[in-house]
Amino acid sequence: MALSVLVVLLLAVLYEAIKVGKAKLLHRTLESLPVSTSQQVILETDRDSASLDSPRVNRMHRRWFLCYFGQSLVHVAQVVIGYFVMLTVMSYNTWIFLGVVLGSAVGYYLVYPFLSMV
Repeated sequence: MALSVLVVLLLAVLYEAIKVGKAKLLHRTLESLPVSTSQQVILETDRDSASLDSPRVNRMHRRWFLCYFGQSLVHVAQVVIGYFVMLTVMSYNTWIFLGVVLGSAVGYYLVYPFLSMV
C-alpha cells in the first residue's frame, strides 16, 4: 500500500512538472520564432507563389512544425498522466487520494519557482 501511495505521489509531482515544462517550452518556442512569422510567410508566398520551395520559408515551416510536434507530445504525456492520476483517485482509497493531494502540493512547491525564471 505504501508503495502505491508513493508511486501516485510521484505521478502527481510529475504532472505538475510537465505543466511547468509545457509552459516553458511554449515560451521558448515563441521567443525563438520571429515576431511576424505568419505575416512574413504569407507575404513571401504571395510574392513568388510559383516557387514555394524557397529555403527560408521551408526552414521556418520545419522549425515551427518541430516545435509544434514537441508541444503536442508534451501535451499527450500530460493528458495520459492526468488520466492515470484521476483513475487512481477514483479507486476511492483515502490513502491514494491523500497521496495525489500531497503529490500535487509538493510538485507545485518544487516546480513553480522554475516558472518565474522564464
